[in-house]
Amino acid sequence: MRPEAVAAFTAAHAVAGNPSSLHAGGRRARRVVEESRESLAAQLACRPSELIFTGGGTESDNLALKGLYWARRSADPRRRRVLVSAVEHHAVLDPAHWLSEAQSAVVEPLPVDPTGLVRPETLVAALAGGPDGPDDVAVVSVMWANNEVGTVQPVAELAAACHAYGIPFHTDAVQALGQVPVSFAGSGVDAMTVTAHKIGGPVGIGALVLRSGLVITPLTHGGGQERDVRSGTLDAAGAAAFAAAAAAAVRELPTESARLAALRDDLVRQVLAKVPTAVVNGAPAGPGRLPGNAHLSFPGCEGDSLLMLLDARGIECSTGSACTSGVASPSHVLLAMGAGEAHASGSLRFSFGHTSIAADVAAVAEAIGPVFERARRAGELAAASSVPARQAREPVRKA
Repeated sequence: MRPEAVAAFTAAHAVAGNPSSLHAGGRRARRVVEESRESLAAQLACRPSELIFTGGGTESDNLALKGLYWARRSADPRRRRVLVSAVEHHAVLDPAHWLSEAQSAVVEPLPVDPTGLVRPETLVAALAGGPDGPDDVAVVSVMWANNEVGTVQPVAELAAACHAYGIPFHTDAVQALGQVPVSFAGSGVDAMTVTAHKIGGPVGIGALVLRSGLVITPLTHGGGQERDVRSGTLDAAGAAAFAAAAAAAVRELPTESARLAALRDDLVRQVLAKVPTAVVNGAPAGPGRLPGNAHLSFPGCEGDSLLMLLDARGIECSTGSACTSGVASPSHVLLAMGAGEAHASGSLRFSFGHTSIAADVAAVAEAIGPVFERARRAGELAAASSVPARQAREPVRKA
């Protein structure tokens, strides 16, 4: 957490009070929540009334997809199609899958190009491709920036394509906030997911920004908090820390994005110098890619082996989303981008944030050569040992 967020979190926790209560302590807590809402809305370029506090990015994504699907289908039973990009975080893909299994939704993945980009013409074709054309689409969701390969999507163009047919467009901006400029009003999106812990705030609080006038069905019912869209006791301390982290992240973005991009480019350069066969995945460096993201594949290696060997040296990286860590399967993002299973299985994501420094890059550069060789040899031994095992299961053929 950023020092500013820790200070705000600690100060707010020192004051007791339920923000929904009418006594003095409740009013003090409510003031913390509403001042935090106003501050956060200013950073996101939305109205304070459009910002709904949630428990994090996953809840916000679920609320957007399920809530908009239910509301739109209730108004017109034909609206069963849900369009999501093939490279979404599982916080979007899994709710979409659940809607398909339990709520009769027809989920259609939007293809991406080899860099992970959803092209506007692809979306336009998908909107028109249903039995009733665009009239049967309930909601479209495409993330602002990909959590694995860092590709930044043309969200304004995608939202405009949806608006031509009156279809709500949701974007998961969890990865984008604090790394690239994020404007709710400027992008034209109808619903946007953000969370605190990606920008140096606390774990356990996020927000769904929802355009005024857009009808959505709640997931939870109770006290009627947050425009009756998300009932539950509000986390005043979390809201204060979220707002403090967002203010710092947005204030520092121009200089910080350049600093992170330089660190990222240096890491890629040094890794490729040590492992020339490594391949960089995603969009090229520049405005189309998150500055704090480096994603590489290492031929002949398993990503999990690389990860554990680097972890033993004090270097923490990822084979994909942390929400799918430990799952032995190739990255769905790379597979959607057209990569083969071997390429997708041997990949690592290195993420940079406000605590990253040049010494981190140097540590990776020093370790990656020996780690790659050890992982590659392990892969060769595993492949070699599997041949006799297959032969042993074959029947013996007599001459």
